[in-house]
Amino acid sequence: MFRFVTEIDKERRILLSGRLHKDNVAASAGLRALLSTSAEHEVPLEVWALDGDGTLVGGLSGRTWAYWLHVDLLWVDAPHRGSGLGGRLLGEAERTARTERGCTRSRLETWDFQAPGFYRKQGYEEIGRVADYPPGVTEFILSKEL
Repeated sequence: MFRFVTEIDKERRILLSGRLHKDNVAASAGLRALLSTSAEHEVPLEVWALDGDGTLVGGLSGRTWAYWLHVDLLWVDAPHRGSGLGGRLLGEAERTARTERGCTRSRLETWDFQAPGFYRKQGYEEIGRVADYPPGVTEFILSKEL
């Protein structure tokens, strides 16, 4: 007999994460190989574009793990779109991930109305898509060799 609980519980989430990690490492030679390397832990990577007044005009927020860069957020203020700023932000994140963190690949997700064309121009290739996520939208999963 089991009792199911749908409450938010930080302690249980930490316990769950630890148990899953332990099982995953036991089951995967690839994950075991990461242990005690610089790529074992997820590390935030952020790049900011500020104008002369220090105002945020663009930025990228992501993380590196397992020799991969994962781009979570990339935004450029409307007046600066089309100026190459987005490509420069992405390029700086890729450079940092490659040269300072040993990353060999990058991945990201973007919606059909956002920037799949932009990322393709930056050398990313579609490796998957999820239709109707959220309803009426297609999510693209893209990746690039660094």
